[in-house]
This record gives sequence, C-alpha cells and structure tokens, in this order.
Amino acid sequence: MRALTLTLVILITALQWPLWLGKGSWLRVWQLDKQVQEQKEVNVKLAIRNTALDAEVRDLKQGSAAIEERARNELGMIRSGEVFFQLLDHADNKTGTPH
Repeated sequence: MRALTLTLVILITALQWPLWLGKGSWLRVWQLDKQVQEQKEVNVKLAIRNTALDAEVRDLKQGSAAIEERARNELGMIRSGEVFFQLLDHADNKTGTPH
C-alpha cells in the first residue's frame, strides 16, 4: 500500500510539474501578462507622442506661421526692421558682483 501511495504521489508531482514550473507554467503566464501590460502602457505613451509629432509635421507642411515661430524661438531670428530687446532678471545678479 505504501508503494502505491508513493507511486501516485510521484506520478501526480510529475504531472503537475509542467503546470506550475514548466515552460508554459502559471508563473510564466503571469510574467508574460505583466510584460504585455507594461508594453501596452509604453504603446499608449508612444501613440500620444506620435499624434503630437504628426500634428507638428502637418502644421509645418501647411503653414508658414509654424516655421516662423520655430525660427524665432529656436534660432533667435527676427524679421528685417524689427528690434530685439532682451530683458535681464535682476534676481540673477544677487551675488554682488559688479558689471
């Protein structure tokens, strides 16, 4: 009787092993599900970024206002006849160093 019980325990353990710890185990399924959720979050962020970039590309293709805005903000360009004023904040000069 003891041999039969031991044989059944070994058989059940051998059958359960792949379910719990094998290649397609519950643990592996849980890990893959977690990876899928993380990838979905990354995909949502990338889709939002792609939408913003698509809108910017369309704006640059269609209008000169966007090109002018980028030239002014990023390159510091001004139109001919315009005067550029740069205001300095006095808070930057609180160290007491003379100019």
